Amino acid sequence: MKKILINEEPWQTRVAITQDEKLQNIYFWSHAGNVIEKAFYQSLVTKVLPGIQTAFVDIGQEKSGFLHISEIDRELAIDRMSKSFAGLESSSEKKDRGPRQAPDIAKILKEGELLLVQVSKEPVNEKGAKLTTCFTLPGRFIVLMPSIPRIGISKKIEDRDERARLKELVGSCLPEGMGAIIRTSSENRVDREIEQDIKFLVNIWNDIVERQKTAQVGEKIHEDIDLALQIVRDHLDSDVDEVLVDSISVQKKLAQFVKDIAPEFLEKIKIYTGKMPIFDKYDIESQIKESLKSKVDLRSGGSIVIEATEAMTVVDVNTGRFVGRSNMEDTILKTNLEAAEEVTRQLKIRNIGGLIVIDFIDMASGANRQKLFRFFEKNLKEQDKFQSVLLKISEFGLVQMTRKRSGKTLIKELTDCCKTCTGTGVLPSVRAESYALLRHLKEELLNKKVRGNITIKLSSEVFDYVSTVEYDTLFDFEKDLDGKITLESEKSLPIGSFKIENN
Repeated sequence: MKKILINEEPWQTRVAITQDEKLQNIYFWSHAGNVIEKAFYQSLVTKVLPGIQTAFVDIGQEKSGFLHISEIDRELAIDRMSKSFAGLESSSEKKDRGPRQAPDIAKILKEGELLLVQVSKEPVNEKGAKLTTCFTLPGRFIVLMPSIPRIGISKKIEDRDERARLKELVGSCLPEGMGAIIRTSSENRVDREIEQDIKFLVNIWNDIVERQKTAQVGEKIHEDIDLALQIVRDHLDSDVDEVLVDSISVQKKLAQFVKDIAPEFLEKIKIYTGKMPIFDKYDIESQIKESLKSKVDLRSGGSIVIEATEAMTVVDVNTGRFVGRSNMEDTILKTNLEAAEEVTRQLKIRNIGGLIVIDFIDMASGANRQKLFRFFEKNLKEQDKFQSVLLKISEFGLVQMTRKRSGKTLIKELTDCCKTCTGTGVLPSVRAESYALLRHLKEELLNKKVRGNITIKLSSEVFDYVSTVEYDTLFDFEKDLDGKITLESEKSLPIGSFKIENN
């Protein structure tokens, strides 16, 4: 049974996807944050570095974004390169010119020019946002590529006749010069639904083009829809049994959204009215905490250990206390298969991308290694929406793979580098602990455990965050409390500790 659970608070939206009560994906969106992934900006090219074929671009953020030549769409590159050559060469030189020269970013972009860009990856550590001019606009059934005249189709659509139908339909509806990726959700959909999706996305693109003409440098021209709507758009299908929302306003917004894009699923959008917080009711909070640990226990008694480095993520598989009931090879195969299934789940929950190396337990049988590889590959294809590429299992039992990056990992989202241990460990982030305090205070108010004037003693870091960023939330709580909330900063208290006292 698959569910989408949405927890809406004034300070944060959280969305969890579960399968048979086990957490599969978790998403966060801070109302006070600045999510820029997938957003379009009017930008200014500030520096072009031919040596690394990269341009640094001002998009109005703290750090300049970077645009590599591989992220410049082919039509733009060819057009700029041809104009550059035409200005430098005479007609006789053009005839005598040898093989076509390799693309050069210095001949494509010039410092000081305005450029429409899209953020493909959020800033990470010291790196600015990764940018692209290979634009994409996601819809329910297709992903529009307004600058790439090519049609791709999901590999999960296997019927050849259906693939041909969809390609022909999309190709006939797209304006000249545009392309699209046909999503799995388009399978067996009637022509009218797909045509409407294309028309909707094309109108958005035309609006972006018009707004860019008058936009200032660093101006955000377009951004994706709210997190809850994104998840419903990308994940709501016949496999989902229900979408539970703990906010009436968000439930109404989702219902209207689903009524417009997928009315057949409207009855699945439901309001959660339980007294217990929705993430506690469905055991999401504890599963999130478990997913921050490096060790994950398997049902059989084995375990996997997940460690992230600067360059890659490493996963180690151990048999643990599992001894099996037959021979050693069967025991190892059973553990490896169970680990492969859990690794797929953990990659999704932790939002791990980039290079990943998995050290499965070594098996003597080549047939068993093939069985494990096929099982892992199939599991990724069926369970994970993000693209991944696997290499065959090596003689040492290692699987090397890459998985598409998108947004922050769970560790980055919920933890900060420990100042005491200089980055060798982690502790809960100030923002996460501030939200935990607000959730606890809200629950205390609902259960009428506090009343009148109260004093909250908390760490100086959480004090600074709550008193500045979430001041309005505290003001609303005071209305429910019919009293006054006083915050007191205590340096002796660690970030995750606080005390609530009735005055």
